[in-house]
Amino acid sequence: MLNPEYLISFAVASFVIAVAPGPSNAFLMAQTFTNGKSAGMQSALGFALGGVVHTIFAVIGLSAILKASEAAYTTVQYLGAAYLAYLGVITLKDTFIPSQGHQQEEHVNTNKPNKNVTFQAMMTEVLNPKVALFFIAFIPQFVDTSLDASTTMQLALFGLLYPILAFPIDCAYVYGGDRIAGYFRTHPQAPIWIDRVSGTIFIALAVNLLL
Repeated sequence: MLNPEYLISFAVASFVIAVAPGPSNAFLMAQTFTNGKSAGMQSALGFALGGVVHTIFAVIGLSAILKASEAAYTTVQYLGAAYLAYLGVITLKDTFIPSQGHQQEEHVNTNKPNKNVTFQAMMTEVLNPKVALFFIAFIPQFVDTSLDASTTMQLALFGLLYPILAFPIDCAYVYGGDRIAGYFRTHPQAPIWIDRVSGTIFIALAVNLLL
């Protein structure tokens, strides 16, 4: 169904791309620093689901519309940037609100429940037009038109394989981020500054999306 040589090349290229530091890795680290390892894992799942959505978009042609229409690309770009900026602002806001004491914050921070983390990560991925263009530029290179399998089928399979290959690498980033955050959390003021750094990362990602 897929060309074995192309499949190996795709797996190697996907590994290199997933390992290279980028906006998604920064988002994973920020969520891990702020909300703990569980939130980081949920973010990794959200990015994988976002990859599935982008695969569907690429197969049915929506991603091609983004490439062809400057207005559509800009609209999605600004929506994605606004969403990331919103996440950054709400993360920063809580760190500047006086509370009864930072000790409570210190205890709650690492296990802060957030059922929307998976959705946030998925929407961050879906609302990034650069990811859409990546899918329609990267994946077709590995399609073998000489095979009996249709081009659409091959695009779908490669598109679904990418998030599967990237997920364990994202989890490794989360694990490393949690170890680093765990070290800093031993300091009294660390939880507040971890949130501030994470919020700043979200806002920086929003700016980066507009570049």
